[in-house]
Order: sequence, then C-alpha cells, then structure tokens
Amino acid sequence: MTTTPAPADLPLVPVPTQADPADATAPRVLLIYTGGTVGMAVNAAGELAPMELRHLDRQMPELARLPLRVSLLSLPELIDSSNVTPADWLFLARLIGEHYADFDGFVVLHGTDTMAYSAAALSYLLENLGKPVVFTGAQLPVGASRSDAQRNLVTALEIAAARHPRANTMRVPEVGVFFNDVLIRGTRAKKVESQQFAAFKSENYPPLARAGIGLEFSDNSIRLLPAARLRVHQHLETRVAVLRLFPGITAAVVDAVLSVPGLRGCVLETYGSGNAPTTAWFTASLRGALARGVWLLNVSQCVEGRVVQGKYETSAALASLGVVGGDDITTEAAVTKLMFVLGLGLDNARTRQLLGQDLRGEITP
Repeated sequence: MTTTPAPADLPLVPVPTQADPADATAPRVLLIYTGGTVGMAVNAAGELAPMELRHLDRQMPELARLPLRVSLLSLPELIDSSNVTPADWLFLARLIGEHYADFDGFVVLHGTDTMAYSAAALSYLLENLGKPVVFTGAQLPVGASRSDAQRNLVTALEIAAARHPRANTMRVPEVGVFFNDVLIRGTRAKKVESQQFAAFKSENYPPLARAGIGLEFSDNSIRLLPAARLRVHQHLETRVAVLRLFPGITAAVVDAVLSVPGLRGCVLETYGSGNAPTTAWFTASLRGALARGVWLLNVSQCVEGRVVQGKYETSAALASLGVVGGDDITTEAAVTKLMFVLGLGLDNARTRQLLGQDLRGEITP
C-alpha cells in the first residue's frame, strides 16, 4: 500500500445500486479497497495475489439491490495485508478524514491476517469518530464459487449506512470488524480461524451487532456519539516490540528484545492474570529497560479474562517496577495503543495515565 498520492487525488468510482445517484436522502457509503483475499486472483506463478477490483457490480450483483449510494476508492497499490505498515494506517486515517463530510459511513476491504491490527489502529487515530468505519474481507476471493465475500461486503455496507431509529445519527459511530455474522469493536477483534468463515472473535466484549434474517444491533454495547468534532491523528511511534514469555525463556532472549536500540515500548505477553517469572535476572532485565525509558505494557496470553497485577506474587513485582497493567486488552490493541500513545509525545505521567485507561473501548472498566 503505497502512500505517495494525496488521498484527495484518488478517484471515486460510483457503484451501481438501487439508489438514484441524485437522491440526496439515500445514505452515502465510501468503500475503500486496500487488497486482501476478497479481491485476489491466481497470478502467473499459481499464487493468490491482489488484483484490481474492477466491475464490482458484475462480480456482486447483490449490490444492485441496496438502497445506498456507494462510491469505490482503490488504493494505488493493492497488497496482501501481511505487508500493511503503520504508514498505511496513517494514510487510511487521512483518507477517511478528507472524505468524512461527504459520506455517512465507510467500509474498508482489507486482508484478514492483520485486519485486527488495522481496525485497532484506526480506532485510536480517529478520535471523536461519529460515523461507522467497518472493516471486512473474505476467506475466499470474490470469484470463488463458495466465497463469503458477497455476504460480508453487503452486510458491512448496510451497517455503515444504518441510522438510529430514534435519532438522526449513525447507528454504530465507531470502528468495527464485520465477518461472517458478527460486528466486533475494532479494539476487541482477534483473528482466530484461518480455514473457517467465522474468522474473528471478541472474547471479552459482546458483539456490536449480529446478522441473521435481519440486523440486530446491541445499542447498549455501542459507544455513544462523541461530543467533539473528529480529530485525525497523524503520529505513531513504531519503535515497539512484543515479548511473549514461555517456560525456559532465557536472559539472552529477553535482553535481545528489550535492548533493541531506540526501543520505546514493549508489550509483555505474560501468563494467566499477568504473571511472570520472579527470578533475579528477569526482574533486572525489566528494571533496566524501564530505566532506559522503555514503556512495558502487561497483556495476558489468555484470550479471556484480564491482567490483575498484584493478585499473585508473580505479578506483584511487575507492578512495583512500574509495568503498566493492560487489563483485558488484546495484544493487537495493545501494540497499536503503544504506538498511538507514545506517538503523542506526552510527559511520563500523562503517558502512564493513557496507557492504563480505556481510550476506545479496548478495556472493560
């Protein structure tokens, strides 16, 4: 995903739907195509590679029945999501910011491998978001006979255009991931399946919506509309790392990660409710990293539950050292949160406060 062109320079292509293009009352949705399996085709080497999503209306005739005005925007270079970088997240945030006033909602077609990271990153970068930004994709290309692309995309567009029945506001004013039949908060999504259609789950927070015969929204789980105008952030600190603990991990491994030149932050994937070894060398490694100004964020390896530093002796030492507890945040949301908060360039007290508190629904109070 190359970010050299300005977002405003990328052309918008109208997608034929049931709505009259001149009907100002029909919801407007911007469909942003970044690449991924949904738009892949077999290349000369026999491998699946991103292709241009041409003639979307022919590939998905279901779109013609939608009462929405849909515009398609393809990024200049389409890639597999394994190649997505923080620079691409910043570009997507800018793109949504520049088109924010012209559309009621946004759908991002994205590869599944790093979709949870991208959705979390956009959640932080788009502060005071008041419109839906729905990430979706597919486990099979759109041209495959049993592809899940049609159902995922059509439903994502419907969610992005949905208005609240009792207010003139958008129904889901936050970043989400829609896949198979559930809409998950962007900071709660985790890819859990590579072979089945139910690719994403949210273990510690309920879905924002479910798709069956109709769409059922969980209004009590959806974040409230912001009181301020959208603010698009454009700074991320990329000098971060992830250190996953395991029985038998050595001092050489821990030091190799925490001593990376210029490292600013590290997500510690600990055991259970935030527990870690109490050996002298491990404690000394963490103390040395903290003394060098490296922020440490404690995240559990368990997919359910939360970090409670101090519940056991094996986590009390982390709290006393100054490691920040991540509560029930996912690793994906923790990595992108570190990038976002450290990118703000705040003082230590404010940085610690933001790392430990809920910013975009990533932590259950």
